[in-house]
Amino acid sequence: MEIKRTSKIANDKVTILVYGPSGAGKTTLIQTLPNPIVLSAEGGLLSIADADLPFIEITKMEDLVEVYQWLTESKEAEEFKSVALDSISEIAEVVLGHAKEKSKDPRQAYGFMQDEMAKIIRAFRDIDGRHVYMSAKVEKTQDETGRLLYGPAMPGQKMGQSLPYFFDEVLALRVEKDDEGNSQRAIQTQPDGVWSAKDRSGKLESWMDPDLGGIIKAIQS
Repeated sequence: MEIKRTSKIANDKVTILVYGPSGAGKTTLIQTLPNPIVLSAEGGLLSIADADLPFIEITKMEDLVEVYQWLTESKEAEEFKSVALDSISEIAEVVLGHAKEKSKDPRQAYGFMQDEMAKIIRAFRDIDGRHVYMSAKVEKTQDETGRLLYGPAMPGQKMGQSLPYFFDEVLALRVEKDDEGNSQRAIQTQPDGVWSAKDRSGKLESWMDPDLGGIIKAIQS
């Protein structure tokens, strides 16, 4: 039995979920991670083409199994300090498509997807010694008063609601206009009753620059 110290946790790795609307720059954030490898299910990596980052395409369930084994067993993979899944929403669609091929009952397919995605997220999240970043689409809902609420989107309502519980940091990538009409990007780390967010470390400001490396340094400080 190995006794560990909680003070070592943040220095070992940080797990981050960032959600936001299409075009907000969730993929662009990847280039701010320490030495990342990208697992891409969206095929929209043009925004980081100049960064010349290594990536692996995820188009089917077998790809996920193969890349997980490579990350956890290969000496070649040890050079990467961060793993970026872009996006977890699209990976869930890949898993759902696989489930629909196996079952004609939509309820069984969604149930399979939810169970498999929970396993996949935990497996990649718990890879030793690597920061893990997962991006997600944004979902817009209404509460009983008609107020709009924003959170990470996944196929199936239950999966979307449970997604934040898997991560240390759940961050909203916001794009807003300033007084002069210019678009400004910032990361929201605290919930405001409209946008879902959390900072388990307690070390982040309510608003942070869109720089995951800087956020990781702040958490590890």
